[in-house]
Amino acid sequence: QVQLVESGGGSVQAGGSLRLSCAASGRTFSSYAMGWLRQAPGKEREVIARIHRSGVSTYYADSVKGRFTISRDNAKNMVYLQMNSLKPEDTALYYCAADVNGDLQYDYRGQGTQVTVSS
Repeated sequence: QVQLVESGGGSVQAGGSLRLSCAASGRTFSSYAMGWLRQAPGKEREVIARIHRSGVSTYYADSVKGRFTISRDNAKNMVYLQMNSLKPEDTALYYCAADVNGDLQYDYRGQGTQVTVSS
C-alpha cells in the first residue's frame, strides 16, 4: 500500500509559478516511479510528468515540457512539481501517483490539489 498526500495548489495569474509537493508513505519510496497527473473539467485525466524511482530519468507531456519540472527526494519520501509560466489551460485538479509495478499503471494516487490559473 502507498499513501499519497498532495499540497501546494492554489490560484495564480497567468505567467506565475506554483510548486506542488507530494508526501508518500507505505512502501519503500525509492522502489517505484512517481508521476503527476491532472484532470480538467470535462477532460480526461492525463499524465503530465513522470520520474524514475532513482530520479535518473523523467518524462513530460508536450503540454508542459519546458515549463514544468518533476523532482524527488527519496530521503524525505517526497516528489515535487515546479510549475512555471502557468497558463489558464493548466487549470485542473493535480494528483501525484505511484507506479509500484513499473508498468505505467498508476496504482495509487492522492486526493489531488486544485490549481487555478486566471488570465
